[in-house]
Amino acid sequence: MLDLQRLRVLAAVAAHGSVTQAAKHLHYAQPSVSHHLSRLEAETGARLVQRVGRGIRLTPEGEMLARRAVEILGRADAAEAELEAMIGLRTGRVRVAGFQSVLSTLVPEAAAAMRRDHPGIRLQLVDAHPAAGLAMLRAGEVDAAFVFRYDDELPGDVRGVHLFDDPMYLLSSREGETLLDHRESSWIAGCVRCRQELLELCEATGFTPEIAYTSDEIIVQQALVAAGLGVTTIPGLALRTHRRGDVAATRIDRHRRIHLATYGEPPDPPATAAFITALRAAARPYA
Repeated sequence: MLDLQRLRVLAAVAAHGSVTQAAKHLHYAQPSVSHHLSRLEAETGARLVQRVGRGIRLTPEGEMLARRAVEILGRADAAEAELEAMIGLRTGRVRVAGFQSVLSTLVPEAAAAMRRDHPGIRLQLVDAHPAAGLAMLRAGEVDAAFVFRYDDELPGDVRGVHLFDDPMYLLSSREGETLLDHRESSWIAGCVRCRQELLELCEATGFTPEIAYTSDEIIVQQALVAAGLGVTTIPGLALRTHRRGDVAATRIDRHRRIHLATYGEPPDPPATAAFITALRAAARPYA
C-alpha cells in the first residue's frame, strides 16, 4: 500500500520543482525528503526521479504518480475534514498569530468564550508583527493571523474577516491639538518597519516630523510624552492597554482596519471557524 506521507513528499517535489523547495514547504530536512523519495521508489519498484545537473526532475512514472498523489491526498484531506466536522468541536487546535495590542484586548475575551463553549479546543497564541504573522500563515505555522491595514487591501492570496476600524490618536500634553500644531515638535516613533504610517501621515499634513526618540513600547512612549519630550500617534487598541492620566489623547482623522486573515480555500476548519465566531462577538464593542 502506498504511504500517504511519501505521496505528499512526491506531490511537493512536483509542485515546487526541487527537493530543497519541497523540504521548505513541508518543513522537513532536505535529507528526509530524499529518504522518502527513495522509500517510495522501493515500494513501487519504479524510478520516480532522475538527477539533472545539481537538481532532479520527475520521470514519466514519477509525473503520473505525482498527479495521482494530488488526487489521493485531496480525497484524504477532504475525508479528514468531513470526519472532523461530524465529530464536532470536542477536540481540535487553533494556532493564532497576533500583534500585542490585539492580543492584550480582543483576544482574551474570545479565548474565554472558546474555553467556555468548546473546552476541548486548544488555542495557541503567538506574538508576531502582522508581516511576520502573514509569513507564518503562508508557511502553515499558524491557522490564522491578525493584521491591520490603513489604505491598502489585504494580499490577494489570503482571506480576511474584517473585525472593526481602530481609531488613531495624537498623544500630547493638551487636548484638542492637531498634527500641524506639532510640525516643529520632537516626535516619538516606532522602529523603522513600524513608523512608515506616522511619516506618511505627517507628510500628508504638510511637514516632515523630526524623530527624536524610537520605541515600540507604549509605556515608554507615553512616559516620554508625559515628560514633555515629544509627541506621537497611537492606535485606540494600544491606548486601551495602557493610558496615563497626565497624557492627552486627541482622536485624529485616521484609522486602521483590523482583520483576521486565514489561508487556503474555504471553508475554514471547524475549530478555526469556531474561533472566528467567538472573535466576531468579542469585537462588537470595539466597532
